[in-house]
Amino acid sequence: MTQNKSILSWLDEKIELVKPDNIVWIDGSEAQIEELRKIACESGELTKLNQEVLPDCYLHRTAVNDVARVEGRTFICTPTKEEAGPTNNWMEPSEAYKMLYEIAKDSYKGRTMYIIPYSMGPVGSEFSKVGIEITDSIYVVLNMVIMTRVGKDVLDFLGDSEDWIRGFHSRCEINEEKRYICQFPQDNTIISVNSGYGGNVLLGKKCFALRIASYLGKNEGWMAEHMLILGIENPKGEVKYVCAAFPSACGKTNLAMLIPPEYYKKRGYKVWCVGDDISWIRIGEDGRLYAINPENGFFGVAPGTNAKSNPNALEATRKGTIFTNVMYKPEDGTVWWEGLDKNPPANGIDWKGNPWTPDCGVPGAHPNSRFTAPAKNCPCISSEFENPQGVPISAIVFGGRRAKLAPLVYQSRDWKHGVFVGSAMASETTAAASGAVGVVRRDPMAMLPFCGYNMADYWQHWFDMGEKLGDKAPKIFNVNWFRKDEDGNFMWPGFGDNLRVLEWIIKRCDDEVGAKETAIGYLPNPSDIDLEGIEGVTEESLASILDVDKELWKTEADGIEEFYSKFGDRLPQGIREQIDTLKNNLK
Repeated sequence: MTQNKSILSWLDEKIELVKPDNIVWIDGSEAQIEELRKIACESGELTKLNQEVLPDCYLHRTAVNDVARVEGRTFICTPTKEEAGPTNNWMEPSEAYKMLYEIAKDSYKGRTMYIIPYSMGPVGSEFSKVGIEITDSIYVVLNMVIMTRVGKDVLDFLGDSEDWIRGFHSRCEINEEKRYICQFPQDNTIISVNSGYGGNVLLGKKCFALRIASYLGKNEGWMAEHMLILGIENPKGEVKYVCAAFPSACGKTNLAMLIPPEYYKKRGYKVWCVGDDISWIRIGEDGRLYAINPENGFFGVAPGTNAKSNPNALEATRKGTIFTNVMYKPEDGTVWWEGLDKNPPANGIDWKGNPWTPDCGVPGAHPNSRFTAPAKNCPCISSEFENPQGVPISAIVFGGRRAKLAPLVYQSRDWKHGVFVGSAMASETTAAASGAVGVVRRDPMAMLPFCGYNMADYWQHWFDMGEKLGDKAPKIFNVNWFRKDEDGNFMWPGFGDNLRVLEWIIKRCDDEVGAKETAIGYLPNPSDIDLEGIEGVTEESLASILDVDKELWKTEADGIEEFYSKFGDRLPQGIREQIDTLKNNLK
């Protein structure tokens, strides 16, 4: 499939290391994909679902010890620990390679090596980057075919270039004691061993598109961010695009595929999804920021996805989808998960492959069960989804889950202040499963697990991008859909009604509405957020959701400063200035 010397010599090394019985190049053709599905069904790796109801859909179960990303086993391998920074696990590269190659030695014996050439972003776009992943898992191949652009045209686009990301995956024995996901930013290399779970083995996703790409972006003058991209179309047919970053459990996918409330629909508002998870952002010829979604599919959490919470995501799973660790319904050959509807099957097969009944006391689907669905299936997918130039970004939005602190929405004073707002991002823990509820967890720009280098240098890169953008920089905002009243009830309905806040954000970008300056930034005048047709929110209650409690913010400022202390002298001067400004404003 290629004469690229750098690819062929790398493959020779890996073939010698793992000793596969067979080698198959993935060309992305429907015939080859169908053949691989057939082999996977025969081996038990996949279960074919009811093809009349769910055409080209399959079920996969991972090992019980292999059901989620493993941050504790994920490493950034750089020559010095300082380059990886205090928020990443670090390993010295030569030690890491030695350990990983010992684990992987001869691990493909009796197995097939699949070679996947793939493009993150539309093939041929100046935004896009090429990767080669080798794997011994058909499940990985079929997921990568959904999540990325795979095939011969990727190799044709790459030509003789050595600018490609080397991805090596081996299932080995799925031994969690020897499970490692290692990124080598200086070597454009990712190695994953002893896992079969998507987040650890679909190497184009977090490993490449964020950890490696964030490092490339710093060096090449662009940004790789853990952000959705959505377009808001007004009644005149004008579309404005927003990038938004949220930690997990803050409704990111729901926002990316938002359905406007009835009142807005009738007026002609529409929302278009460009991406639900990752944005690659660069400065265009006109000096503005442009973003693409480097992915080609959605790797979404199934539990809680339903016709009310996210009908667009659910619709995207109706064909060509791989479901992982959900429940199988033998009665009709379909799948089910908690939160899908109120009709669990009388007799199901749970995610571990065991018989299940509604009163058996265990979940039918794993809480982190997934669907891998083609983006083109989504009813609200943007017509700009494949645009190689990306879409122009008017606003960047940060958010988190804060019961008392952050108001519904506020705007940063300028780009530098916005970088500070993103760097101080935090969310409160929700479920007792992850320890105490309400504990504040810092997650700057929602990138804490995904930044491929020292986070202090990452913030400096944000400041540097702002310098280049000048007055063409998007405005930066913070939202909090999760403010609670004294009785612990949510004060804002969320979901589709979040469009009301986005409308104010877009109006601020166009200087169409005023705002009042506070200690933390610019807040809306309650009368400027449209409450027509909303349930349970009055202008009076909205004022209390927009309230800024200075005493709470003083405590917050101390917490932010404590977090920053990890970075020592590497913390950018711009961040120090911003925290000092906040503390002075709160006096």
